[in-house]
Amino acid sequence: MEKISIIIPFFNCPFVTYAIESAINQTHPNIEIILVDDGSFLHKDNLIKYKDKVTIITKKNGGTASALNAGLVAATGEYFCWLSSDDIFLPNKVALQLEYMKEVGACISSTNFKLINEKNEVTSATLGFDTTDYLSFLKVMRRGCIINGCTVMMKMDLIKSIGYFDEQLPHTQDYDLWLRVISSDKKFYHLNQPLTHYRVHKNMGSLIHQRTIKREVKHVSLKHRIAINQIIINHLQIK
Repeated sequence: MEKISIIIPFFNCPFVTYAIESAINQTHPNIEIILVDDGSFLHKDNLIKYKDKVTIITKKNGGTASALNAGLVAATGEYFCWLSSDDIFLPNKVALQLEYMKEVGACISSTNFKLINEKNEVTSATLGFDTTDYLSFLKVMRRGCIINGCTVMMKMDLIKSIGYFDEQLPHTQDYDLWLRVISSDKKFYHLNQPLTHYRVHKNMGSLIHQRTIKREVKHVSLKHRIAINQIIINHLQIK
């Protein structure tokens, strides 16, 4: 039974216990949970009761990418998932996604998701995208990121071969990594089921840092534009 490493970066997040509980409650029987405390000074007491169920790594604050990388270095699973400390995995998230990836021979995949609020109430219909038209997916990804990082499951061998998250990118380390995966000519698969709850709240980074993120997305897009254009050309030739 494949081991799945769930990596939870944590920095002063009041919702962290919900994330941890959702990881612990996965139906897949072989789960490794690694929480990386990225220099937190708030809500650390919430972690104490999980010390026997969760591997907790403490480090100086360095940002999400550095926390994810610290977790990846410590991970022993054959696959990994990234779970933000304010989000929630549905109980069958890992089991269903792993089954799907094995069926289609995927090295990486994402799923759909729903939004929740600060009270854990679902506030949206199912959100996500469909990669059935892979050419359209590539063209959209060339301009910006449509992948929710916390829905992704990825083979550990793949990220080791293309490199970990770029710690110089404070907000778009995920977009950069997905483009590197696509540039390596690995197909990005998608399971059309909502298996993650993505929390929207007033202190979420994607709201606070909107302007910076917009500039960073443009930088990452331009950085990989030539490589993605070549993948699009290759795809057209195959069709």
